[in-house]
Amino acid sequence: MSKKMKQILSIALALVMMVCVFAGCSGSKTPAEESSTGDGAAASVSGKVYKVGICQLVQHDALDAATNGFKAALTKKLGDNVQFDVQNAANDSATCATIANQFVADGVDLIMANATPALQAAMAATGDIPIVATSVTDFATALQMDKWDGKTGINVTGTSDLAPLTEQAAMIPELLPEAKKVAILYCSGEPNSKYQATVIEAAFDKLDLEYQEFTVADTNEIASVVTNACDWADCIYIPTDNTIASATSAVNEIAAPKNVPVLAGEEGICKGCGIATLSISYYSIGYAAGEMAYEILVNGTNPGDMDIQFATDLTKEYIASRCETLGVTVPENYVAIEEG
Repeated sequence: MSKKMKQILSIALALVMMVCVFAGCSGSKTPAEESSTGDGAAASVSGKVYKVGICQLVQHDALDAATNGFKAALTKKLGDNVQFDVQNAANDSATCATIANQFVADGVDLIMANATPALQAAMAATGDIPIVATSVTDFATALQMDKWDGKTGINVTGTSDLAPLTEQAAMIPELLPEAKKVAILYCSGEPNSKYQATVIEAAFDKLDLEYQEFTVADTNEIASVVTNACDWADCIYIPTDNTIASATSAVNEIAAPKNVPVLAGEEGICKGCGIATLSISYYSIGYAAGEMAYEILVNGTNPGDMDIQFATDLTKEYIASRCETLGVTVPENYVAIEEG
């Protein structure tokens, strides 16, 4: 082989080696690139965009927070690989059914049902599409299941907004030691509100508090029912009830001039008309529901095998201005919040 030919072969071999090196580099990731891979990497690579329909029963602070938490969790996991269709039913069960049926027709990958009527409508609309519910007090009651072990066994799972009712009942003698008669105010059309009333009545019995239920069929009855409750009771207790939560100003317009204190089952109601609450974080239970939805969508987890989750972060809160007006002494372990 000539000297010139050897030089040409050496140059060619060097070029081949350089190409291999660059090809190898382009097919690998730096440690920084590997660490930047998010939870939604699989969806990004596959190009899959998940369609999620959200049916929220009614607009108020608690349900809004749950929806925001849910969206935040899935967006953090999936980024642009998730699309939300958020629909509000304006506190109408028939509208919930219409929304759920439309989600089924649209072929969404998952339905998020925010509140009990939304869950019941979604369950009636489909037995196949996964449903993740939130802001549901008691899933067994909502789904009319007699046998209950913490899982639904069907295409439904989610997070509960059940607060510790015994501890909420104990706030009455703690804040209002002179109170003897408690009016329990809720909407008769909300089964989870009835469930809470039944549970807390047992706690009132142990505290030797007299109680009476005052129920409304809709917001049109609030003024007359609250007036009757104020005339009978020393204080009012409102559980986590969507109808009342959407009309707290109407409750406050009656109770405040009559100097009847209201204790609430959650923060949004408390801000609107209450003096105190032992409240969960609706954003947190919505966020947890979003994480459950991710497991179903991306990892193929069966919703029927997933335990219903409950809130763990609880806070005693009070409205300083209303407590001051009513002469209520608040213990140091309560956190002040602002009126809504």
